[in-house]
Amino acid sequence: MSERTQACIGLGANLGDAVAAVQGALQALDALPDTRLLRASRLYRTPAWGKTDQPAFVNAAAIVETTLDARTLLDHMLRIERDFGRDRAGDGSDRWGARTLDLDLLLFGDAAIDEPGLRVPHPHLHERAFALVPLVEIAPDLVIPGHGRASDLVAAMVTGDIHALG
Repeated sequence: MSERTQACIGLGANLGDAVAAVQGALQALDALPDTRLLRASRLYRTPAWGKTDQPAFVNAAAIVETTLDARTLLDHMLRIERDFGRDRAGDGSDRWGARTLDLDLLLFGDAAIDEPGLRVPHPHLHERAFALVPLVEIAPDLVIPGHGRASDLVAAMVTGDIHALG
């Protein structure tokens, strides 16, 4: 029997029905083989980050428990993105652009992974309020390796432009 690992996933969308896409992605994550959704945050409206001349995003965070390895989980996440209409540019030129769905593997247990196409912990997690605010909602004591408690990181950020939906 494979070891069960808790993974943190960031979800976001800003094209089409972004709320429905994020909600649908949460259901799709829960339906993955050998994986169950443990917790999901509320949905948040957040300003675009990186490339700011685009619509605001709907973001959320989820914690899943899985026996899948990190690469297999990521492959499933990329398939879910494609199922929701996301086509990633092979050269990464759309990295911060608008998207129908974006799923990021933020943490995978306490693993540190640095492989082509897979870096965990997510290399920018500690500086992204749009990811940390929903994550702290569902895991207030979470520690970001090398950066400290997620709640302390959020407390030091400007978050006034992030609003819970509903």
